[in-house]
Amino acid sequence: MRDAYHEELDSIGEGLVEMARLVGSAIGRATTAMLDADLKLAESVIAADQKVDDLQHDLEARAIALLARQQPVATDLRIVVTSLRMSADLERSGDLAQHVAKLARLRFPDTAVPRDLHATILEMGQLAQRLMAKAAEVIITKDVDLAMQLETDDDEMDQLHRTLFQHLMDDRWKHGIETAVDVTLLGRYYERFADHAVSVAKRVVYLVTGEHADELQAPTVVEGA
Repeated sequence: MRDAYHEELDSIGEGLVEMARLVGSAIGRATTAMLDADLKLAESVIAADQKVDDLQHDLEARAIALLARQQPVATDLRIVVTSLRMSADLERSGDLAQHVAKLARLRFPDTAVPRDLHATILEMGQLAQRLMAKAAEVIITKDVDLAMQLETDDDEMDQLHRTLFQHLMDDRWKHGIETAVDVTLLGRYYERFADHAVSVAKRVVYLVTGEHADELQAPTVVEGA
């Protein structure tokens, strides 16, 4: 019975890794669909989000069943509760990738992204995919040091996000209000996607250490300073 219980806990972890890999792939494909005005690819990303939703619902049901049957305590309880929260982060990440694909579909056969911003959006999409791949690795390895690195990696996304706004606020912007709104939304989708990847990593830190990542990063106060 105890072996079956731990197998179920492991299975929940595997489900989280699968979700992370799916949403990481989704944001990469959605970015390509956006920049290439690829309607077929956009539709495939939109449809594939259902699998992420199904995984999240299944994981949630299994986690709640474990809570009811086994009444876990200490580390096991942290695993179940943290897994529920991570699955919510990952499901929301899938929604954000879907939003990118839906915007690509909405603007087809054109693209929402002006040519002079293609490189920035491509970089944001690639970075989002790398961040989620790293989050998946953190789930597998439970590597606290690697998890803590994601917040630093996310600074790059924040800088790219600021770059978009600099273009939007430039007096030389010539692409109109509708495109400005599209670019603003895209920037927000990528920025939030990255935040969810960071959140997943932080939850692994809590799972392993019992402490929140922000507390571990807090500067040490030197007595008498």
